[in-house]
Amino acid sequence: MRQTIYLTGFMGVGKSVVGKELGRLLRRPFIDLDLSIERAAGSSVASLFARRGEEAFRKLERKALLRAAKRPGVVVALGGGTLLDPKNRVLVKKGYLVSLSCSRAELVRRLGPKRASRPLLAGGSLSAKVGKLLIERREAYSGADWSVSTTVNSPLTAAQLIARRIP
Repeated sequence: MRQTIYLTGFMGVGKSVVGKELGRLLRRPFIDLDLSIERAAGSSVASLFARRGEEAFRKLERKALLRAAKRPGVVVALGGGTLLDPKNRVLVKKGYLVSLSCSRAELVRRLGPKRASRPLLAGGSLSAKVGKLLIERREAYSGADWSVSTTVNSPLTAAQLIARRIP
């Protein structure tokens, strides 16, 4: 049985686009966890955060992850904060966990136009918010089997690098 491939990393690193490419390359179904949550809740992630708060969102995220984990062999793009929950970290270690990384400067460039749809980036300096969250999440992302940079690698190149390492 093929193991599930989980992509983790900070918002804006390209988990969704790399995940789609990886699924295509490996001929595996792709699941975007945030989209799964939005479909199940009938609401955007930003709206869920605003109306129900982060704690309620994280509960929906856990349920979506449990559903995805029941489908062996898929490629799953996790949300940027999915692995903050230690139970989620244990669950994804049953598959291959790949961390996508990107420089802080590039993340700020990518996230600037999307800031309004990213509740955790509201208010204050975007660079400071990104830096603070990167530090807070460093441990959660550190347990990956391997890491691929998307600072200079295109989504296709990143997906190809990952595909070559999958047994």
